[in-house]
Amino acid sequence: MKFRNLPGTDIRVSEIGFGVWTLTTGWWGSYTEEEATRLLKEAVDLGINFFDTADVYGHGYGEEILGKAFRNSPEVVIATKVGYNFYGVQNRTDQHELPQDFSPGFLKEAVDRSLKRLKRDCIDILQLHNIRMAHVKDDSIWLFLEGLLKEGKIRSYGVALGPAIGWLYEGLESIRLRKPHVVQHIYNILESYPGKALMEGAQSDKTRFLIRVPHASGMLEGRYNSKTQFSETDHRRFRPKHWLENGLKKIASLEFLVLPNRTLGQAALQWILNEGKVLSCLPNIYNSVQLREFAAAPECPPLTQEELSKIDSLISINFGVEEEPEAYKGTMSPEQLQAAGS
Repeated sequence: MKFRNLPGTDIRVSEIGFGVWTLTTGWWGSYTEEEATRLLKEAVDLGINFFDTADVYGHGYGEEILGKAFRNSPEVVIATKVGYNFYGVQNRTDQHELPQDFSPGFLKEAVDRSLKRLKRDCIDILQLHNIRMAHVKDDSIWLFLEGLLKEGKIRSYGVALGPAIGWLYEGLESIRLRKPHVVQHIYNILESYPGKALMEGAQSDKTRFLIRVPHASGMLEGRYNSKTQFSETDHRRFRPKHWLENGLKKIASLEFLVLPNRTLGQAALQWILNEGKVLSCLPNIYNSVQLREFAAAPECPPLTQEELSKIDSLISINFGVEEEPEAYKGTMSPEQLQAAGS
C-alpha cells in the first residue's frame, strides 16, 4: 500500500480507502455485523488505514460499526459526514433524499452524536454532506467548522458533493471561498466530467480530493455482461437498461488496460491515482476477493503515457458510443452560478 499526506495536517492516508456505505446501507446487499467487521479488519491487514462513512449511512450504523471495530486503533483514519436530519425518520428503503439541516445548532448535535457512535474524541475528516450553493455562501457554517478545529473535535474538514453526478460550481466555489481540506466527488474513466474540470479548476494548494464511485457503479470492475441482474435492493437495479448496454460497449474498448498482473478494476484506480491532487480512492467493496484486488492496485504496473493518452482519446469521443447527454445535478454553468447570486 502507498500513502498520501493531507496538506496542512498530520493526516496520512492509504491511496485506497474503504467506503463503508456498501456494508451499512443495504443498497449493495446485506451483511451481518460480523461479516462487515471481518472485512473492515481485513482491510487494515492489507494496508488500508482510511475509512469513509456518514452519520446517515444506516442511520448511524456506519459509524457504530467503525467505532466497534477500531475503538483502540489510533492509526486508523476515519472520515464521516453530517448534514442530513434523519433522526426520527425510519430507515430508507428507496432512493429519496432526506431533509438537510446545516444550521450550526443541528451540526453541533450531529457531530457530538457521531463522536459518540465512533467512540472517539476527535473526527479525523468531517465533511458537509452534499451541500448546496446556499451552504457554500453561509459564513456561519464555516465559522462553526473552524470552531470545531479549535476545540479539537475535528482534525480537518471538507465537503462531499452529491447526490449523483454534477455539482461543479458547488465544488469550485467551496474551494475558492472556503479552501476546505478535502472535496469528495464522483470521478472515473467513464464519468470524468465534471470531476476533471473540478480538479483542474481548483485554485488551492491546500485542497485534496476523495474519489468515490471510481468504478462507475461497478462497470469498470469488468464483471458485468448483457445478462447481469441486480437484486431488488441493489441501487443499480433502478438504472435504465441503456446504462448497462452502453457501459458494456465502452468497457470493450478498454481491454488494452488488462495485463497479466493488472485487472481492469486496478487500472481504473491507477488512472485516478495518476492525479496528484487525489488524496484517496474509495471503491465499492463487497467481499474479500474484491478487497484484496483493489488494495493491491497501487502496487500494480502504473499506466503508461501511451495508455493514458489512449484513454483521453476514447473519452473525447465518448468511447464511440452515441447516447443522450448526462443530466447533471447542481450548478453546472457560469450562468447558473450568476443566477445563484455569486
